[in-house]
Formats: sequence, C-alpha cells, structure tokens
Amino acid sequence: MPLVTPLHAAHLKMGARMVEFAGYDMPVQYSSIIAEAKAVREGAGMFDVSHMARLTFTGTATLAYLQSCTTNDVDKLEDGHGQYSILPNAQGGAVDDIIVYRVSTAEYRLVVNADNHAKDVAHFRSLLPAAVEMIDNTDQTAMVAVQGPTAAAIVASLSDNATAVRDIPFFSILDVQVAGVPCFAARSGYTGEDGYELVCSAQDAEKLWWALSEAGVAACGLGSRDTLRVEAGLPLYGHELSDDMSPLWAGLGWVISKTKDFVGSQHYAAEREAGIRKKLLGIKMDGRRIPPIGAEVTVDGSVAGTVTSGVFSPMLGCGIGFALVGSTYKVDTPCAVDVRGQQETGCFVNKRFFKRA
Repeated sequence: MPLVTPLHAAHLKMGARMVEFAGYDMPVQYSSIIAEAKAVREGAGMFDVSHMARLTFTGTATLAYLQSCTTNDVDKLEDGHGQYSILPNAQGGAVDDIIVYRVSTAEYRLVVNADNHAKDVAHFRSLLPAAVEMIDNTDQTAMVAVQGPTAAAIVASLSDNATAVRDIPFFSILDVQVAGVPCFAARSGYTGEDGYELVCSAQDAEKLWWALSEAGVAACGLGSRDTLRVEAGLPLYGHELSDDMSPLWAGLGWVISKTKDFVGSQHYAAEREAGIRKKLLGIKMDGRRIPPIGAEVTVDGSVAGTVTSGVFSPMLGCGIGFALVGSTYKVDTPCAVDVRGQQETGCFVNKRFFKRA
C-alpha cells in the first residue's frame, strides 16, 4: 500500500485524481492540468509537497559537515537564508538536488526529493560525524507550496506578521502563523513564480489547506507542477539529474563551488578543465505534440541527443521539453523529435521558457 500525506483526506474530499508517486498516493490533478497551470500563472495555486523529505541537522560541527558533503558554499549563508545545492557522490554525479536553510550557526534544515528520501538519509548518515545530529521530520510535518503572482498577498493576509511575510527575500525563511497555524515559511518554490513553502505540524495541515482554499488559492496536482517547472527551466531528479549524470550538464555550475573541497569536487574541477561535453537545451515544438522522454532528437538527420522532460505548455500553446545534447549544439537550431515514429519538428531554445518579470 502506498503511503499517504497528512492532506490525503482533503485531496479525496476535493475529488482529486490520485496516482502513486515516490511511494505516496498523491493528487495528479483536481480539474485539469491546463486550468491548474493557468491558475498559478495568473493568480495563486497550492500543492501538497509533504512527500518531500525534511531533515534537520544540529550541532557545532554542522557547518563544516554540510560544507564537506554539498556543492554550494554553505559558509556564505546567514541566519534566515537558504540556497539551492547538490548532494554529490564521489564519482561526480548527483545523489540528489536539495535546498539548505540556515536557522542558526548550529541548526540547518534541508528539503530533499521524495524519491531519494531513503537514499539521501543513508548517504548523510554514512558521512555523519559524532558531533552532528540528523533528525528526520518528514512524518511529523506537512509542507504546502503556495505559488503565483498573488501568493504573497494571500499568505500575508492570513498571517500574524504580514509585513515580514511580504518583505522576506527569495530563499529566506521565517517562523510565522498562517491562518492560526504555526509555520516554518520559506520563500521558494518550483514553478518560476513567487511564493512560499509552508511547513507545519501534520495535525495542523488540513486547517492550513482549507484556509488557503477559502482565501482563493486553487488546489493543484503533480501534473501542473511538472508543466510549470519545465516552463520555468527547472531540472527534475531522475530526468535532468542522476547518480550517473554530472550536474554541470544541466547548467548547474553556479551551485558547484570552485573554491572548497567536498565529496567529488575533483571530478567537477577536472570536467571544467577538460570542457563540459554535454548540455541541456530547451526544445520548442512547432505544434502541440509533446516530446516524449527518452526520444531521439536529431539535427539534419544526425542524432544530437535525447529528450529528458516533455510537457504541453498552456502558456505557449505547444509542446516543450528539455534535451541533453552535445555541447556544440546551440539555441535557434532547428531539430526534430521522434514522436511515435514520426519526425516532429521544433527548435532548440533557452531552457528557461518562462521568467516572471
């Protein structure tokens, strides 16, 4: 039997279509993927992301520990701020992509992918010094992502500190009550929009969810979340990142420090020195066909690479996706994608299809 999040009953009450994802019974859509994606782009939508794992690390040696096992420079963080990072393996691949938040010099909170929960915990434990404690808070908490151009105003209106909620920068955190529910709020998300990821106790999750719904936030499922993250040019572990793929291929060199030593750092340095041999480009199709994951992408009849993600974009009205290709290929190059034996035409583009001004 799949696991359930603290909001499972609320999803069923709302009539969500449920699917198994990362071992959980999760809502893939409530109305339609297109309607939910538009709700986020035009107003505010909310996602149950409680299946993602939440870990807390404490102890005086925590900073040094995280410096040694993540790629970004944790030492640059100040209290109340966070950063996107990679959990690298010793071979130069990615165990996972993660978010690290600094609460204090001796406390950091991490969010990691649901599919990698057990793997990440085992990896962290294999490197954990005696002076650092790791606590897995996933089962005791819930997490709701509220995303969209009106998300900030709505969350602020429900909070006990509207000014602080509105004013915190992206990738910053604060403790706040939202609809009377104590929340660890992070200004972050996975849609390219402004918004917050709200972590609360499992028993308070439904109270928060229904209050957001009553305030006009649309319930959204995994289907629209995937559409939105591709439009925003954001990688997904298992597609654009893996144990066997360098995160440099996905264009994530900006989160891989060149000045500190960490697990696998010598591989990234060597790859940069030799020249990165693959890269991720966007594909914009000429029609509505969705580029299938794993499909061959050709340029002038020669194989250029493979599709790693593909969706229909309501914003653009066509199929879009990402392709992992040789480093010599450039944007504005016409290409073709094998869609069920048919060569469907398109063009390589910047993988950031959408960027909110």
